[in-house]
Amino acid sequence: MRCFIDNWDGKIIDIQEKTTEMAFSMTLRQIIQDPSDPIYRNFQQEFLNISAGTLTLPINFPGTSYYKGLRGRKIIIRILKQIVAERRASSTVQDNILAELLGNGRTKFHLNEEQIFDQVFTLLHSGYETVSTTSMMTLKYLHDHPKILEELREEHLALRERKRPEEPIDWNDFNSMRFTRAVILEASRLASIVNGVLRKTVKDVELNGFIIPKGWRIYVSTTNINYDPLHYPEPFKFNPWRWLADKSLESHNFCFLFGGGPRQCPGKEFGMFLVSSFLHYFVTRYSFAAFLYCLIDISGILYASTYILFFLAVLFGQSESFAKASILFADGSKSKK
Repeated sequence: MRCFIDNWDGKIIDIQEKTTEMAFSMTLRQIIQDPSDPIYRNFQQEFLNISAGTLTLPINFPGTSYYKGLRGRKIIIRILKQIVAERRASSTVQDNILAELLGNGRTKFHLNEEQIFDQVFTLLHSGYETVSTTSMMTLKYLHDHPKILEELREEHLALRERKRPEEPIDWNDFNSMRFTRAVILEASRLASIVNGVLRKTVKDVELNGFIIPKGWRIYVSTTNINYDPLHYPEPFKFNPWRWLADKSLESHNFCFLFGGGPRQCPGKEFGMFLVSSFLHYFVTRYSFAAFLYCLIDISGILYASTYILFFLAVLFGQSESFAKASILFADGSKSKK
C-alpha cells in the first residue's frame, strides 16, 4: 500500500482510477500473490471488460460491452490455466487463496478447474469495486468536512508516533482505528456503496399485511433504509460520531452496509482493512484539494439510455417486446425469419 501511493506529490490524481487500481491490485495479490507485471496488466484490463459486460444487455456483437466481457473471460481463463499449471508443477508451498482453492493436500474438498476459476471471478468482482468506491467516496466526504479530516488525521498521526518510520500497520493497529471505522461506515451509508441486496423467499412471507409468495425474488433497497430518519437522525448529514455514540448501530438488523442475515459479506473486515490502510498512508503523507473536470463518455450515455428505454417499456407495458427486440438484435439468424 505504501509503494502504491509513494509518488503522488504535487500531481493531479484521478482518485477513482487510482483507488480502483489499488483495490484490484491488493485483492489480486491476496488470490495469486505477486503476479508479474504483464499478467497483472492483462488481468486488470480484461477483468474491467468483464465487469462492464455484466451490467449491460446480452448483445453478443463486436464492439458491445457484452462481447468484450465474454472475450475478456476467455483471455483471463487462459491466464489462470497457465498460472494453475505452473503452481501444480512447482514444489514451492504458497500461502494465498489460489493455493487453498487448489487444495495443497490440506483439505478433503477438491474443486475442478472450472469451479476454481468461478471462485476467482467471484472474489475479485465482489471485492475490488466496493473497496475502490468506498475509498474514493470517503476521501470526497473528508475533503468536504475539514474538521472530520483533521480528527481522522490526528488519530493516524498518533498511531504513527507509536511505530518506527517504515514499520507497516498491522491488525492490532486496524482495530484501534475507532474514528476511522466510523468515518468509513458513515461514508458507506451516505454514498450507499451497495444500493440494494437480492433475496429469494423460501416460504410465504407476510409483510405489512401483504403476502410475498414462496420463490419470489426480492430487491431490498438499502438506499431508502440508509436515508430513513427513524434509523439515522439527520440522514443526509455526514456524521461519523453517530457510529461511536451507538456502538451497536453497526449490528442492527436495519444496517445493510455489508448485506444482512446469514449472507452478510464474508470479506467485510478485509475490505475495511484495505480502506483503513489506504486512508492511513494517504492522510499521514498528503494534504489534498479537489480538482473538478468534466468528461463525457459516450458509452455511459448509451448505457444510461438503455435503462431509460427499458423503464419506459415497463411503464407502457411493452417490457416483453423490448426484451424480444434485444434478443433478436443479439441473434441475427432469428431476425431474418
